[in-house]
Amino acid sequence: MMDKRELEIIELIKLKQEISSKEIFEHISTSISYATVKRLLSKLIDENLLTKKGQGKATKYLISPTYEILFPVDMEKYYEKEIDEREIKESFNFQLIPKTLKECSVFTANELDQLSLLQNKFEKNISQLSEMEYKKELERLAIDLSWKSSQIEGNTYSLLETERLLKEKETASGKTKEEAIMLLNHKEAIDFIVENPDYLIPLSVPKIEDIHSILIKDLGVDKNIRKGRVGISGTNYRPLDNVYQISEALSNMCELVNSKKNIFEKALLLLVLISYIQPFVDGNKRTARIVSNALLMNHKYCPISYRTVDSVEYKKAMLLFYEQNNISSFKEIFIDQFKFAVNTYF
Repeated sequence: MMDKRELEIIELIKLKQEISSKEIFEHISTSISYATVKRLLSKLIDENLLTKKGQGKATKYLISPTYEILFPVDMEKYYEKEIDEREIKESFNFQLIPKTLKECSVFTANELDQLSLLQNKFEKNISQLSEMEYKKELERLAIDLSWKSSQIEGNTYSLLETERLLKEKETASGKTKEEAIMLLNHKEAIDFIVENPDYLIPLSVPKIEDIHSILIKDLGVDKNIRKGRVGISGTNYRPLDNVYQISEALSNMCELVNSKKNIFEKALLLLVLISYIQPFVDGNKRTARIVSNALLMNHKYCPISYRTVDSVEYKKAMLLFYEQNNISSFKEIFIDQFKFAVNTYF
């Protein structure tokens, strides 16, 4: 989270709209040096929260267009307010995908350095594994991912029960048939990705629909893009309900992801945007997690199991993106879980 000095600088710039470093130094209530003010401004620019214009003494600081997306949110404070008390963006933001996200990077340079170091560790690790050892670790991760992705959606299978089901086709007593099918579909989708390593390059709407079709097979869920409304529990955010607008939003998302150079940014954007668009009647977040992982694997990056993520915290981070288009909390989950995957598997 940001400290009090950074928050005060942000509030000063919001108030003045554009302001010099000298004016900030003169107005800030905290007792800090001018050099510290300059250092904090540089940090906030690196984090894509501020931007500047002009040069030398004429330099002015402004709130970045990406501020709302990246500003660190105090989740505990945010959810102190009940659903109807929160001020939110109730409707789909048509500028978010083709404009705002296209013009910014959602990761800071430091975050990308951290992720790159982890990816280098992953590459070094797998270079020392035999083909059989690599497949064994990938299967372990696939079981964990199938379990956690299903658990987030309310599936009550334990991790051990999931392992027995996926390895030995042994269903757990007291569980529904649909729960077993959901888990088996996850494994089938992951196997499909492994067997078709270039499938999502480039990303397209029909390919996303194909992954969704595997995930909802035999679950009584309609395939392809929905034609009616869908509600999301826990929020007043209303996704698009027009099939043509949904299709356009998905196409814009594919274009955005294909245009991005950084693989981590591609994967994170897929994770949040498929969920935000809600293109299907059901299975949206499951599809987002598998498609995001497919993209990582297609580029030989470490996949993510989300095994240690708290399901409630995951949902809260997702709701924050729905309601404020703010990615800060979800980005934190993504980085933490990538770190866990690299340090746990392979």
